Amino acid sequence: MAFHTTLSSAKAWAPDLTAVAPTDAVPDALILETSTVSGTVEGDAPLVRVQYVDDASASFTAEAVAITESDPGLSECVVATGKVTQLVKLSREQFVQPNAQELLAASVRRAVTKAGNLAYISQVAPTPPAVTPPAGLLHIDGIVDGGEVIGDLDALVDLLATLASNGAEPSHIVLSPTAWASLRKFKIGDNFNSTLLGTGATDATTFLLDLPVIVTSAAPADSGLVIDRTAVVSAVGDVQVATSEHAFFSADSVAVRCTWRFGANAVKPNRIGKFTVDAGDGS
Repeated sequence: MAFHTTLSSAKAWAPDLTAVAPTDAVPDALILETSTVSGTVEGDAPLVRVQYVDDASASFTAEAVAITESDPGLSECVVATGKVTQLVKLSREQFVQPNAQELLAASVRRAVTKAGNLAYISQVAPTPPAVTPPAGLLHIDGIVDGGEVIGDLDALVDLLATLASNGAEPSHIVLSPTAWASLRKFKIGDNFNSTLLGTGATDATTFLLDLPVIVTSAAPADSGLVIDRTAVVSAVGDVQVATSEHAFFSADSVAVRCTWRFGANAVKPNRIGKFTVDAGDGS
């Protein structure tokens, strides 16, 4: 009797499943740039529980006097995950055309990155008891609202000061394209055409108040976030791509499926700030 294995059978009996590290497959994903990756899970039910300590206060104690006991808080931040997916159907003839698979892979990468960035920033919080898809940073309770930045950078300076008072060490500013455009229009004063950020003969660098700026369409129009990446913990899985000739067998077509599971939460929400931008009188 013949003994069949995946090595001896036709490829249709052993569809490819490829797992690629997210840093290779979706290197532009905001979650990789602006959070601390703490683990990964498979499934909507499992959660990543990240432990952290709420520091207790320290104080002076006189010589030979008993030191007062401290009681630091042993806390956790729970990270739920969601799965971004894409399923593409191609005729077998199309799938085997020169460059088709490479171009398709690039398209999938762009689609997954775009969906992931949008969810990381703007996903609305699920209705309890549901925990997935997890809330985007803008919808996490407790982040600091810096209000509107209009005409000058004073409101943003005040927001950074508030975050610093909360113990934050901001690592990035994330801006929508329209927010970045408005900031680039801020003038050095009334009746001046020179701008604060250097647009003109010398364009603005993507830094603001000494922090690197990431401009992304995932952020809502005219909005921005100040992020301390150590205050955001995440769970990020591999990007998995599978192909099959079975799903659309009767149509002589190939299915290409891509999935990516991730999620994030804030350990210290008061170390993250949000704001809006209006060019105001500087427009």
